[in-house]
Amino acid sequence: MSDTQIPLPERLRPRDLSEIIGQDHLLGENAPLRQMIDQGHLPSIIFWGPPGVGKTTIALLLAQAVDRPFISLSALNTGVKELREVIAESGDLLAPVVFIDEIHRFNKSQQDALLNAVEKGKITLIGATTENPSFEVNSALLSRCQVYTLNALSNESIQELIQRAIQTDKFLKERHIQIEEYDALIQFAAGDARKALNLIDLIASTFEVDVENIVNNAVVVKVAQQNIARYDKSGEQHYDLVSAFIKSIRGSDPDAALYWMARMLKGGEDPVFIARRMLISASEDIGNSNPNALLLAGECFRSVQVIGMPEARIILGQCAVYLATSAKSNSTYLAINKALELAERTANLPVPLHLRNAPTKLMKQQGYGVDYLYPHNYPEHFVLQEYLPPELKGTKLYESARNKREVEGERLQQRRWQQNQQQQ
Repeated sequence: MSDTQIPLPERLRPRDLSEIIGQDHLLGENAPLRQMIDQGHLPSIIFWGPPGVGKTTIALLLAQAVDRPFISLSALNTGVKELREVIAESGDLLAPVVFIDEIHRFNKSQQDALLNAVEKGKITLIGATTENPSFEVNSALLSRCQVYTLNALSNESIQELIQRAIQTDKFLKERHIQIEEYDALIQFAAGDARKALNLIDLIASTFEVDVENIVNNAVVVKVAQQNIARYDKSGEQHYDLVSAFIKSIRGSDPDAALYWMARMLKGGEDPVFIARRMLISASEDIGNSNPNALLLAGECFRSVQVIGMPEARIILGQCAVYLATSAKSNSTYLAINKALELAERTANLPVPLHLRNAPTKLMKQQGYGVDYLYPHNYPEHFVLQEYLPPELKGTKLYESARNKREVEGERLQQRRWQQNQQQQ
């Protein structure tokens, strides 16, 4: 592979801790990590910070600085079995540094598998997470690690990074790039070094060699909008993919639902996020046409949290197919929205006396609960009485969809509606 085929962030990956940009609070003179490395000491660490701030690179360079073997794993495709194999094999090495990217996606059993190895010093763990480790990392494991927060790169750091790139990278140097404006570059990078470098690399690929090429805001916006999916998988494309996934379920197309789900999983999407969206769809798009859908989606959500990837893909796939092939109804979704809108407009209406709770004698004397008709005392456990404030009598919020399950459940509702109409 030629140098130009290697992505710019990889071509410019720092080879020494002194080359890291933007994390001086950890790596600057007299900073905590710098002091530990100078003393030849490296504890287990959790790095918490947004994407593209150097978590992986710093972990690698820390291992090199203390002359320890480095093993890199991803929580997306490492199960308990693979994790235990790595720990077992590490027994032949000098307490290797085991780096686990996106450690927050490990479930409890996977994190527990690390605990004994960390306790006994078989490995030095460096975990990277974009989520608050207090919520996402096992407390027992967390207590054995130092937690360090990495910051998004400042505007000045992004400018420094881009200047270093155009001055040192062979491919960029040949294009004689002059930066006239940084505003758009900084905006699209959003503190992420990887985004910034990928973007300037894309821009440079549109330039000719050995002529002066100007980069201004207009040039950046044009290139970024044409190629956004190539350098920002967590931005607009993230929302487009999940939108296509949910619409495929709503449209009863299991093949498309599985395809878009696979695209999300391959792109590194959090499986818990996918399960959460299916849980919402089970109520919004299927509702009472098939109440079991909500139960299955709820169990899918819980199971994915416990199982983790890669096995969670099986559970996600089962749930997606079930939801896509289920009967559909959004009647309850529409009804609750109508109810909320009505409640906002009529929040001053009092509860009718016969519906009020009457726990004290005084309340009973004031008529609380009087004339309430207990439905179970009547045939078919139904009796006609008004449950809305008088001002809202006859209001209908729920309209059942014309499917078997909801039609069966609307018999008493229709009876109440008809009797109300007769009394008016």
